[in-house]
Amino acid sequence: MIIASSTDYRKAAKAKLPPFLFHYIDGGSYGEHTLRRNTQDLADIALKQRVLNDMSELDLSSELFGEKLDLPITLAPVGLTGMYARRGEVQAAKAADKKGIPFTMSTVSVCPIEEVAPSIERPMWFQLYVLKDRGFMKNALERAKAAGVTTLVFTVDMPVPGARYRDMHSGMSGANAPIRRVLQAMCHPEWALDVGLLGKPHDLGNISTYRGEATKLADYIGWLGDNFDPSISWKDLQWIRDFWDGPMVIKGILDADDAKDAVKFGADGIIVSNHGGRQLDGVLSTARALPSIADAVKGDVKILVDSGIRNGLDVVRMLALGADATMLGRSYIYALAAKGQSGVENLIDLYEKEMRVAMTLCGANKLSDLSRDSLVNLK
Repeated sequence: MIIASSTDYRKAAKAKLPPFLFHYIDGGSYGEHTLRRNTQDLADIALKQRVLNDMSELDLSSELFGEKLDLPITLAPVGLTGMYARRGEVQAAKAADKKGIPFTMSTVSVCPIEEVAPSIERPMWFQLYVLKDRGFMKNALERAKAAGVTTLVFTVDMPVPGARYRDMHSGMSGANAPIRRVLQAMCHPEWALDVGLLGKPHDLGNISTYRGEATKLADYIGWLGDNFDPSISWKDLQWIRDFWDGPMVIKGILDADDAKDAVKFGADGIIVSNHGGRQLDGVLSTARALPSIADAVKGDVKILVDSGIRNGLDVVRMLALGADATMLGRSYIYALAAKGQSGVENLIDLYEKEMRVAMTLCGANKLSDLSRDSLVNLK
């Protein structure tokens, strides 16, 4: 298969992965309306073309929390990344490191912090959920500090798991799920050998380290359901803010008032996110939510955004809407599943080339030149 875009990587990943894994990363919640809006609303934003400006020098570099980034892109936290390629978190982290951007490890990664952090030169970021087991949270924070993690990403839009119908149909959850997953793996021998056999152990590495025993994929959904905490509020985060002396970013902001509350709380950054359309279906796409949030808190905190970003054009659109940087989730997992570390590196290169074309034809020499004046018919 010829790979020219993230769409091609999605097709390659679908062919290679057992269905339960493909649909887990590809799907959304309920009827998947927000999942579709994320990409469509972003694609509908028209860029303003400007010509005959000297565009011989383009600067795509950025800075976040004292770190120099070669591109305004970070790799988002994605659960079970190590099921998409052999020791997938390590491969993705190495790709990000090589391309000069941060990698964010998920709480529910396959590889533990202690395996991934030593594999790269750039300090990684770590994502933490609000969980009932505060002992785990404290343990994870202590281990992240010890591993040299610089930035904590705190996900707040998952007090309860979303209703993901695809997972029931695909075998990720539901009746006879373990048997269905084994049968699917047998029908995808390349994945079964590379990841199924050679990519072990298949457990939630960070949680297993804390518990002192393996937390297997079969326990994944149940453990999450038992440990997410719907009682959480801003005051419950204060002990984390007091404990964590590095940059802290709040992920899952869709409302300007919540963004203002994050500023009052003392967050260093926010991530405008609807969890890729995997939580509350029917909410705004991030492209629609971002402008009012940027109007409310731009300059007070760094603003990152995810959900629906599939190419370098989308990155440029999000920056013009008010973001300081973007996070990639699904698109890098597709590339990882298809081609491992080299696939992720190539995907980042594709994003960079697409950004260069877009910025050249928009007359923007540097990221700060992008604004809503770079767009037309913005509603």
